[in-house]
Amino acid sequence: MNTFVSGFAGGALIGLSVALLMLLNGRIAGISGLVAGLGRDRGARWWADLAFVAGLVAGPPLYAWATGAWPAMRIVASLPVLALAGLLVGFGTRLGSGCTSGHGVAGLARLSPRSLAAVLVFLGTGMLTVAALRGLA
Repeated sequence: MNTFVSGFAGGALIGLSVALLMLLNGRIAGISGLVAGLGRDRGARWWADLAFVAGLVAGPPLYAWATGAWPAMRIVASLPVLALAGLLVGFGTRLGSGCTSGHGVAGLARLSPRSLAAVLVFLGTGMLTVAALRGLA
């Protein structure tokens, strides 16, 4: 499967899942919030959060099953850099009350000014980080 088709299909599935969660549960899909919800009591919302996160985890194996190959992936950063990046992203999502999926996909689709500001901060910070790590700053 070429990258355009797989990227288009992935984007369509993300949009569909965000829309279905909003239509069926009245909730905004933000992955950081859904993962954080798994730490709460096990009510109906907990099961919905678990199903959504399980679907995310099941994505690559389903892709491999459907196409016969795992998605191409190349990670060049070391484990300490990845761990630090994960911690910073986690801190940022809590600070910004959401992550790229919540603000970028669901928030921008709802024309939320707060989400637009958050996405601009995400993008700007990402560009500065890449420039700093590559010695271009």
